Amino acid sequence: MSLFDNWKEIAFEHKTQEAEIEFWKEFCGAEKSFYEYILENYQKVTEETVKELTERLGVSNEFVMGFLDGINDSLVHRLNLEEITEDSTVRLEIDFEKLFYNMHEAKADYLYTLPQWEPILSAEKRKELEKAQKRSKIVVKEDRIGRNDPCTCGSGKKYKKCCGK
Repeated sequence: MSLFDNWKEIAFEHKTQEAEIEFWKEFCGAEKSFYEYILENYQKVTEETVKELTERLGVSNEFVMGFLDGINDSLVHRLNLEEITEDSTVRLEIDFEKLFYNMHEAKADYLYTLPQWEPILSAEKRKELEKAQKRSKIVVKEDRIGRNDPCTCGSGKKYKKCCGK
């Protein structure tokens, strides 16, 4: 069984709701420290084995895989998570604007409010990305043609007597 399969198993197959809540609480704490590490070292591309990341952060291989699963969409070159083993070297070349946007989309306020973002993205840029993410979720209602409005085909007739039949 691959590390990614192990991650999916422990992340999504819980016997009780309490166990699930406890798991996600523990994972979110580990994820926060992972992002603090990544954001503090934003100027260099992180290139380490899964084992080295596990030792550096003091978490399990599965938690590292969970982190890689979460950050994969924000990488310049995506990882094939199914093929990663403990000895695989992972290269984390991160598009930080996309990462910030994705954190907003995931509603991970404990991550996008980290103070480590300040030297990476200006306050204006973070506000702009937040607005762009919110705008992408807004449904714009199109104007509907009323029955007594002129027909859009240009015939001059009322819509109900022309194309609205």
